[in-house]
Amino acid sequence: MRWLAFPKMAAGLTLAMLAALALVGINEAGYRQSTQALTEIGEAQRIRVALNLLLQSIVDAETGQRGYLLTGEARYREPYDSSVKKVDGQLAALQSLYAQRPAEAARLAQLAKHVSRKLAEIDMSVRLRQEGNDDAWKFVITTDVGREEMEAIRHQAGELVELSNEALMRGQAQVSKSLSFARIGIGLVALAGLAAFYLYLRQTHALRSAGERQQEALQRERNALEDEVRERTATLAELATHLQEVRETERGFLARELHDELGSLLTAAKLDVARLKSRLVDSPDAIQRLQHLNELLNSGIALKRRIIEDLRPSSLSNLGLIASLEILGREFAERSGVEIEMVLEPVALDEGNELTVYRMVQESLTNIGKYAQATEASIVMKNYGSHVVVEVSDNGKGFDAQATRVSSHGLAGMRHRVETAKGRLTVSSAPGQGTRLSASLPSSGAAPAASAPARQRA
Repeated sequence: MRWLAFPKMAAGLTLAMLAALALVGINEAGYRQSTQALTEIGEAQRIRVALNLLLQSIVDAETGQRGYLLTGEARYREPYDSSVKKVDGQLAALQSLYAQRPAEAARLAQLAKHVSRKLAEIDMSVRLRQEGNDDAWKFVITTDVGREEMEAIRHQAGELVELSNEALMRGQAQVSKSLSFARIGIGLVALAGLAAFYLYLRQTHALRSAGERQQEALQRERNALEDEVRERTATLAELATHLQEVRETERGFLARELHDELGSLLTAAKLDVARLKSRLVDSPDAIQRLQHLNELLNSGIALKRRIIEDLRPSSLSNLGLIASLEILGREFAERSGVEIEMVLEPVALDEGNELTVYRMVQESLTNIGKYAQATEASIVMKNYGSHVVVEVSDNGKGFDAQATRVSSHGLAGMRHRVETAKGRLTVSSAPGQGTRLSASLPSSGAAPAASAPARQRA
């Protein structure tokens, strides 16, 4: 699903890049066109200013001329002298401005000729007035040469101003066109950017939706696997429980067979030995051998009883849980030399849970004898009404409960047996600090009549 999204993402990215490039191009083109137009506008304005200054200088020169001619005073010549000095510079400035414009430069040349003629006419009249030749300067004034040249100057300057106005209008139109083009271009680029952003959002939503669908699929697979694991775990637990039940059933069957068959054989053999012993009074050697055989039969009967008790404790059904635990603890103390302290309270447990408690204590004592290297151990059974707690602890070498495998010391079997009975088994141990096993099992009902806990040291 994701690989289908890559072409669409590439299209959106390409559109965004093209929009960015178009924006840069539009901006650059608009900048160049506007710069060129502004340059033309600036030149046109400078030309207009220069032409106006030239006209103003000629008018000032003519005004100074008129004043001097009428008064003859030198102070009236100052505008004329000042303006004449400016004209050459102003013509030079205009020639520089029209250097790249041949058509306007030709018109400027015509304007310069008329300006020269007008200035020559003014200069002639001023010199004649200065020399005192009144008739001559008056004659020059009365001629139409000055007026015609001034009209020609105004006409040529007006045409040049009109041309500069046209250039100014073209520049303004170019700037307006560039701005309009930039507006349209930026609008189109903005639309393209919005389209790219829309594609990006759409693709992001599609990717997120695809990711959510994948997560949902993975979650469904995970849930299916967890259900399968739970189902198989439950199946294995049922199988383990069934195997334990089968094991206890087989143990009970073997115990009955040993008690009925082997017990009968050993008892019959012992009776035969007693009869033979009564008949062989005169043979001391035979009596000694029969006595030895009788002792062997007694050992076999005791072994048979111990095996039967290990397979299926008859004391549990005949004497009860407390007595069975006391017998179990006393026999373990006699065999191992470990001092056992027992604190046992009357409890209300069904037959299956009583067997669970008995097997848990039996397995714990077996582990103490094999691995703990303990000198003291304790068996505690307490009744809390709704549940029963059984603890077996020792002062042995202990072990690391976190690092030890679950199956070590038969803990797996004990834990499964207790959990099958809807109980909980906890193991507390540390190197050098002994071990304590605690099982909590639900009570089957009201406890027996209250009595003092059985305390015994073996």
